[in-house]
Amino acid sequence: MSRVMPYITRNTVFWVVLFALTWLLSRNSFALYKALDARWIIRFPKKYELPLEGWISTFLDWLVNTANFWLFTFRDLTRAIAVVIEVPYQVLRNLLIEGFQTGLGEQAVQLAPSMSWIAVIAVVVAVGHYARNWALAGLVGLCFLYLAVFGQWESAMITLASVLVAVPIGAVGGLALGILAYRMPWFDRALRPVLDLMQTVPVFAYLVPILILFGFGPVSALVATIIYAMPPMVRVTILALRAVPAEIVEAGRMAGCTARQITWKVLVPSATPTLMVGVNQVIMLTLNMVIIASMIGAGGLGFDVLSSLRRLDIGGGIEAGLAIVVMAIALDRASQAFSERKYSEPRSGNVLQRHPWSGTVVLVVLGTFILGRFVPAVQTYPEALTITTSPFWSAAMEWVNVNFFDTFEAIKTVLLKGLLLPVKKFFAGIPWGWGIIAVGLIAWRVNGWRLGVMAALLMAFIAASGLWAKAMVTIYLCGVSVLLATLIGIPLGIWAAERPRAGRVILGLMDTLQTLPSFVYLIPVVMLFRVGDFSAMIAVILYALAPAVRYAAHGLREVPEQLVEAGQMAGCTPGQLLWRVKLPLATPQILLGLNQTIMLALSMLVITALVGTRDLGQEVYIALTKANAGQGIVAGLSVAFIAIIADRIVNALAEGQKRRLGI
Repeated sequence: MSRVMPYITRNTVFWVVLFALTWLLSRNSFALYKALDARWIIRFPKKYELPLEGWISTFLDWLVNTANFWLFTFRDLTRAIAVVIEVPYQVLRNLLIEGFQTGLGEQAVQLAPSMSWIAVIAVVVAVGHYARNWALAGLVGLCFLYLAVFGQWESAMITLASVLVAVPIGAVGGLALGILAYRMPWFDRALRPVLDLMQTVPVFAYLVPILILFGFGPVSALVATIIYAMPPMVRVTILALRAVPAEIVEAGRMAGCTARQITWKVLVPSATPTLMVGVNQVIMLTLNMVIIASMIGAGGLGFDVLSSLRRLDIGGGIEAGLAIVVMAIALDRASQAFSERKYSEPRSGNVLQRHPWSGTVVLVVLGTFILGRFVPAVQTYPEALTITTSPFWSAAMEWVNVNFFDTFEAIKTVLLKGLLLPVKKFFAGIPWGWGIIAVGLIAWRVNGWRLGVMAALLMAFIAASGLWAKAMVTIYLCGVSVLLATLIGIPLGIWAAERPRAGRVILGLMDTLQTLPSFVYLIPVVMLFRVGDFSAMIAVILYALAPAVRYAAHGLREVPEQLVEAGQMAGCTPGQLLWRVKLPLATPQILLGLNQTIMLALSMLVITALVGTRDLGQEVYIALTKANAGQGIVAGLSVAFIAIIADRIVNALAEGQKRRLGI
């Protein structure tokens, strides 16, 4: 105890002094600027700003118009990549929705129709049954039936075609990179910062260069989706291969396996259940991209949501958004079931013998193909039987607005005046020079001088790019949103861990929130609260809440039972057990949840630029509308650097807590 108290005292003094200095400088920075006539105190000198926008734009222009690799140009390379992606995508679109034809325009001749809606549902039901049982088969089948009944079938099949192309490429590419990183430590070290950037740079930031390289259309959207969805698969692959017991690998070597055989016949099969978790993440991130990708020509359900938002058609937007959610639930549950399957079952025999329902599915597909030529309702779900919920949602939103407008406005006013505006004023007043020093000191105090120097350099990049004011707005919005999400999420996680019945409901709700694409949150938020920082904060909280709840619940459930029993034998009350035993031991997991909450909040802030925020997200979105690749990439890197600093600091806090607990 004699050692702990001075440590706590020193840290308390450090944080109090640092906050007091920052508060004083924030309040008086404009007064100092006016008194000294030194604008550089609050704004980085214009003549010293890095001309990165021009450099990046010039480089991309050279890449597209001049660069060559002796036998081919860079444009030839991008066209080849486009063909590799476009061919399977078009085949799937033909198979699922458009049918196969030859010729163009009036001379087009239909060779074969697409799969009927009944055939598609039969296939997904069979997949659900194969993955787990009839309960999952029924759930997946009902989800796809919902798409047909509620008139979302055509758009949903376009989205499904995108998913069926992007997921295999993302999963296989991530697996290959993960294997290389596992086998070559130098490649792993080089890959880590690239993955950090891929996961933290807002997707809007690299839409512009992708548009320049691949043009407008589905191919560009698929390339962006693959880039966005691949990093989790790489990380999961590395972790899964490293988790394979050493004795299994040694047994393979003793059996005379070559390095290639050990990889593909020992490591990958042993790691398959964990690898399927990575595939699940690729699927969910791909679906999360469908609306963003629609901005550059993807079409499908994402385009329906986006066009509804632009028309302020709240009912239509919610209806299309629910269709995305339904598809996400179906694909998420099926992929989770595959990840939980046992892969040690015999591989002998053909598919039809091992899975008797395969023959039935083939008969359904062929039967509907033939019958659909004579009965159109078999081929295409009858439009007269479709149901629309758009009027219901519009009326519901109107009723809520009419009856609860004053309540919502009162809540909004209290939070704006009591929390958002004071915090915004505090961050807006921080001089760039002191901000760099303060972030460096915080990182140094948490994890040593290396992290301190790195954090200071990354913040200096933001200042030298002329984006300090926008970055402070981003940090303010992210900070307030994460604070509220944590204050809501951790108690919910504690409740879920301490009360199993409530836990099933709470974690089920978190499952639903995690399957909602980010854009879907904007629809009701804009309708209820209009545009502005408050609406952005609500959307961010809803989007980023799930990790805070899940990690808190998981951390409390993982507390060793013997330690809980020891506390009970010592006479601890349930409250004392929670505060003095469980929460301290669960702190590393709670901090990891905080880390994920910050990452999700930053990614959502870029989306909320559509509802009127004035931060780095807006800078990225403006760059996209102007096709200014340099501006978008610089602003995107600034967001990524904020995310990396937060990630390193929170991870260091979690590791420090583990060391103090001896785990």
